[in-house]
Amino acid sequence: MSESDGMDDVLDNGLRQSLLIASRIAETLARHRQESLRQREHQDAQATHENQARYEAERAAMQGTLAPVHRDQWWHEAQPTDISAAYALSEAWKDHDPAALAAADRIRSEVHRRYGIDTRNIGADAAYLESGVETVSAEQARLAAVREHDKGMALIAAAQAEDLRATAEKLAPVMERHQVPAGYLTNQALVAALQTAQDATTPEAIEAADTLVKERLYLIGKDGLNGPTIDQLREETTANFNGAAADHFKDATFVNAAKDWHEAKLLAEAGFTGTHDQPLEQRYERTESELFARIEALGRDIENRVTRADSQRLQSEGDRAESSPAAEYGSEAHHQAFAASLAGTATDGQIKGRLAAARSEGTHPRAALASKAPAKARKTSTGAALGAQKTKNGPSR
Repeated sequence: MSESDGMDDVLDNGLRQSLLIASRIAETLARHRQESLRQREHQDAQATHENQARYEAERAAMQGTLAPVHRDQWWHEAQPTDISAAYALSEAWKDHDPAALAAADRIRSEVHRRYGIDTRNIGADAAYLESGVETVSAEQARLAAVREHDKGMALIAAAQAEDLRATAEKLAPVMERHQVPAGYLTNQALVAALQTAQDATTPEAIEAADTLVKERLYLIGKDGLNGPTIDQLREETTANFNGAAADHFKDATFVNAAKDWHEAKLLAEAGFTGTHDQPLEQRYERTESELFARIEALGRDIENRVTRADSQRLQSEGDRAESSPAAEYGSEAHHQAFAASLAGTATDGQIKGRLAAARSEGTHPRAALASKAPAKARKTSTGAALGAQKTKNGPSR
């Protein structure tokens, strides 16, 4: 073997060792990068979960805080700070949660009846509402409410916890049979179903009650303990019912109808059939028909308000035009007087547009108004499917 051959072996061994070291370094770097990516994905998922859990906890706390406003006794004892706090909380959540919307309706009704204050005129100004209630209420009662506010909230929280404990103890057998966690008892619809199952005695009644419990547990699994939000109901309803608009979801009764339809739709899609006394298909058709009826009714109400506003505007414009001296309707003098009457109340572009419309219209606004008929809401047949194809105003998939 020559000297050159020995040197080649040394070089080859050194190269192989260098390549091996480089390969191990690259492998280590790759493992570190993969681990870093896994950690980042885990952190992002954990942050999303924590945000969702925080939102659900805040929503549940809001529902518990607003629940007392539906009791007459609460209004007998409520102080201005209690009412304003409940009002501010309901206004903040009413566009996102059915319970908050229902509470806002009750607060508006009670405040108007008890204190003569129309909350629709104050918007979300809870401070103004508190000031008005304080004016009507006795000063001594207001000061007492400030001192007792924290104590009252603590008592409410303690009472709610005691109610949950007592309910869990009373419904323990049926909860165990259906494997219901104690935390689910914050869902009042489930509690009612469990109580029905607890009280059932005949085989038929037991079967029907168990079906209701299973339905409630399924809905909780789909929508959570607090149920669907108004945003979810709005998105689903407007996608399935022509004529349903955002304004409809300011009405608590309409939101409840949308929620009933949403629940019937989920149960039907999951294969539930309901009970002997109340088949799910009948329940679905009833909730669907109720939604159609409310869409039509609210649509007519909105149209009537718009028509009434247009009538008042045309009447005002007609009165101003008629008051112009020596100006025959439709003449150039009339149009100039009409333009002068709009000065200060409209922009130059708006005045020119009004004049162009007036010159092209040969009928007096009062005569035109007399022939105007309000539009009617249109009933549609779009909607989510109930298993298979439906007929007569029913939705089709």
